Amino acid sequence: MPGRFKLEWEITNEDSGKLIRQFLREYHISKTALTDIKFKGGNIRVNSDDVTVRYILNQGDHLEVVFPKEERSEGMQGEKIPLTIIYEDLYVLIVLKPAGMSTIPSREHPSGSLANALIGYYQEKDIEATAHIVTRLDRDTSGIVLIAKHRHVHHLLSQQQRSGQVNRVYQALCEGHIPEDSGKILEPIARKADSIIEREVNAAGQYACTHFKVLARFERFTHIELKLETGRTHQIRVHLSYLGHPLLGDDLYGGSRQYIRRQSLHCSNLAFWHPILEQELNFHAALPEDMQQVINMFG
Repeated sequence: MPGRFKLEWEITNEDSGKLIRQFLREYHISKTALTDIKFKGGNIRVNSDDVTVRYILNQGDHLEVVFPKEERSEGMQGEKIPLTIIYEDLYVLIVLKPAGMSTIPSREHPSGSLANALIGYYQEKDIEATAHIVTRLDRDTSGIVLIAKHRHVHHLLSQQQRSGQVNRVYQALCEGHIPEDSGKILEPIARKADSIIEREVNAAGQYACTHFKVLARFERFTHIELKLETGRTHQIRVHLSYLGHPLLGDDLYGGSRQYIRRQSLHCSNLAFWHPILEQELNFHAALPEDMQQVINMFG
């Protein structure tokens, strides 16, 4: 089964005597995944022989779990769109998304998304995968995006994300001068009553916390670094607008488009624990040209 996603282990004395079911549970392979393996074309093998989850492991066994082929949605078409790949292995992709590209297709933008580009890339490379995007960015936000190549890896990374273990740092240019050198914005966010897109600070909203640090102050704007404690829709944009310092270019939330034609927000850093390689990975992406040009204009 070339290209099929699989995981392999050499069994040590520590795991000798365990049922495969117990061993795989300890590696966070869910009951749903095991059911799919059993009934949808996967395999569990020990020393190249097919076995069940009731097999008792012995030291020196070679355990191989082959997952079923993933079916792509008929509505998700692959497109030949260049991808800027920062890192790739058998399990994850780290890409740099440009401003103006949606993460997934929408009614307003049914094609040209990062998901369409991923499917096209997988088709070209004969990779049996569909689009599992872990960290999404708004259409006009640029920067680093974490992608899982398989449903199981996506499951593991989503667990990390929910527990705050996937760390992202953003850089932004916001209007005016933020007087504090650092601080946090702790204001609840809700959907605006008369809009399906816009959000607002609202006492009835969900808890939201944004940490910021000033990197530099210029004549008309402040260059800041931001970390999210929560991940509400439009959180950075709403919080900065609430402070009276909307992002340059973010006309939805009151920012001027005089110097840049999109919200000046960029995911510059990503750090996470690789659940398969079992090591921390860190990535950095410099500011895109449009944001750097604004800094150069006033620097």
